[in-house]
Amino acid sequence: MESTPQQPTPENEKDPIAFNNRVDLEKLQASAAALTESLGQVIVGQKDLVEMLLIALLADGHALIEGVPGIAKTLSAKMLSRGLNIGYSRIQFTPDLMPSDILGTSVFNAKTTDFEFKKGPIFSNIILIDEINRAPAKTQAALFEAMAEQQISMDGQTYPLPPPFLVIATQNPIEQEGTYRLPEAQLDRFLFKIPITYPNLEEEVEILRRKHALQGQEESTLIEPILGPEEIQAYQASIQKIIVKEELMRYIAEIVNRTRENASLYLGASPRASIAILQGAKAQAALRGRDFVTPDDIKRVAPYVLSHRIVLTPEREMEGATTMEVIRQLLDSVEIPR
Repeated sequence: MESTPQQPTPENEKDPIAFNNRVDLEKLQASAAALTESLGQVIVGQKDLVEMLLIALLADGHALIEGVPGIAKTLSAKMLSRGLNIGYSRIQFTPDLMPSDILGTSVFNAKTTDFEFKKGPIFSNIILIDEINRAPAKTQAALFEAMAEQQISMDGQTYPLPPPFLVIATQNPIEQEGTYRLPEAQLDRFLFKIPITYPNLEEEVEILRRKHALQGQEESTLIEPILGPEEIQAYQASIQKIIVKEELMRYIAEIVNRTRENASLYLGASPRASIAILQGAKAQAALRGRDFVTPDDIKRVAPYVLSHRIVLTPEREMEGATTMEVIRQLLDSVEIPR
């Protein structure tokens, strides 16, 4: 007996999620879920970290992970690279590291009697920079063009970097000896700054349980490659088609504008922060299977976009205020579009 198709109820008609997406996000959502599940075999807790790294990848941005040693900063970046079938380089920043150690250098070829450019480790897809604040300003500055324009200039020549291109940097906020503070211009190149903390008791027990079960086996063997470069680029293109209403663009602009008028802040965020929130919110919506942005998407990514782009006044710092507290107050003060 042929079944008759069900007619939508009035409730479903009012629910925008009941409609078919105008942008096909099924494969993207399924791939992200599979990658998250795969990483969960190794990384215990840290759900926000994994999600924000995925959003940074989809939004074609870069991520700075901040936390004390031993809480899986480097491991998370390394395992993400294992889950992606793309190139991976790890650069350990040290005080004696030179820009040519990152970018590459010209070498004289005796056979051709000409100089050849030997590419450095920056020529890969995922670049893990461990302890980025341990290298001096000259070496940090070598990343500016690469992170902003996905290219480097050397000896009058421009060399494009292979897409997709994602820099994941780590830093320890506690240790100050032998470190060089990242200038605001460098911090502004990162889409997100992701603070991570110690695991709770149950999570730490699970970490020990899994480490014991490995019996000396490498964690990386548990991760299978899920996404290739073509798929990642296709998903990044899909993100650009996510729908953002005019009132939500104004909402983003209002949030960022408030940082420049806040009495607790010495330095507010630039228009680059507005663009970063927009791109991050689109990727967040796509991960949720929606082809449109909601205010919740914006509020979800805004703290990670703004925390490293604003500076507290000395008075507020002395009072013990934090940038996250100010951001939360600021988000609560801006009227949400209806």
